Amino acid sequence: MADFLQAYEKTMLLEGGYKLTDIKSDRGGQTYAGISRKFHPNWQGWFYIDKGETPPSEMVRGFYKVEFWDKFQADNIADQKVAESLYDFGVNAGIKTSAKLAQIICGVTPDGAFGPKSLQAVNSIDAQTFVLSFAIAKVSRYAAIVTKDKSQIKFLLGWLNRTLKGLK
Repeated sequence: MADFLQAYEKTMLLEGGYKLTDIKSDRGGQTYAGISRKFHPNWQGWFYIDKGETPPSEMVRGFYKVEFWDKFQADNIADQKVAESLYDFGVNAGIKTSAKLAQIICGVTPDGAFGPKSLQAVNSIDAQTFVLSFAIAKVSRYAAIVTKDKSQIKFLLGWLNRTLKGLK
């Protein structure tokens, strides 16, 4: 079964670690350790940041476990690389988007809800086939974002690099 801490450490590196960022035209707005204030305004860590303090690392780790890893029931995914791929893309693009792409690859109705059928399908497909197909689907998704909104092109290389690092 997949291990959260392994996946978390890799994603934290991809998210740039424990730092506060506010990049113009980033749809997530201000982020800390990859946690978007826009999409997660009620995260308790903002209380620390607004006081000029650093949130406890356990708070960040707990957030990622509950809000992303557990939504994929990733403790029950048989292959670590498959779990890491789903989880990391969920962090980057959203749970529903990651789930839908996985469901399409596995031949399950793409509803964006990762339930028992999706879990079974992900565990039934060859892991290497899934990871490679999922990477191609992510690249296609990123290309569609940039095609639709040219202001997002400055993020494309980072997204592609993130996808490629996930293949290692």
